[in-house]
This record gives sequence, C-alpha cells and structure tokens, in this order.
Amino acid sequence: MKRESVKNEAFPKHIKVSAYSGYKANERPTAFAVDDQKHDVVDVIDRWYGQEHDYFKVLAEDGKVYLLRWHRILDLWFLVRVMERMGQH
Repeated sequence: MKRESVKNEAFPKHIKVSAYSGYKANERPTAFAVDDQKHDVVDVIDRWYGQEHDYFKVLAEDGKVYLLRWHRILDLWFLVRVMERMGQH
C-alpha cells in the first residue's frame, strides 16, 4: 500500500532537512524527509526571507514542488505545501 499521508495531513508539518551551510546556516535545503521518505532537492526555484522564517520553493526528484519553511530562531523546518507539478500555485 502506497503512503499518501502528505496529501491528507494538515500543514505546516514538521520535517527533517539536510541543508547546505555556506556563509550562513541553512543557506539552502539539499534533501528532506517527510514521513521517513527522503526527497533530494533538484532545484531551488524561489526563496524569500521573513523576520523569523526563511522560505524555499524547491523541486524534488519526484517532480513535485514543495514549499519549505525554516524557523531561524527555533532551528526547525516545516513542510508548508506540496504542489503536484511545476506551474501549480
């Protein structure tokens, strides 16, 4: 039975993220896990910054676009939204 729990759960959802840290911490996500399923980030499509959060719109290897949010103060990552394909907003 294939797991479709991401579609049925409320967002935001706490997730684990591996990120590249260059001149600052968590500069961009490189992979993330949702319900113990790992997704490699193929491309960072967009990113923007708030007062406490950084947002990353990423394309994963499964072809889906994920909106990830990093809470800088608490150092926690959240999955905010899943889009089935590019162009869906």
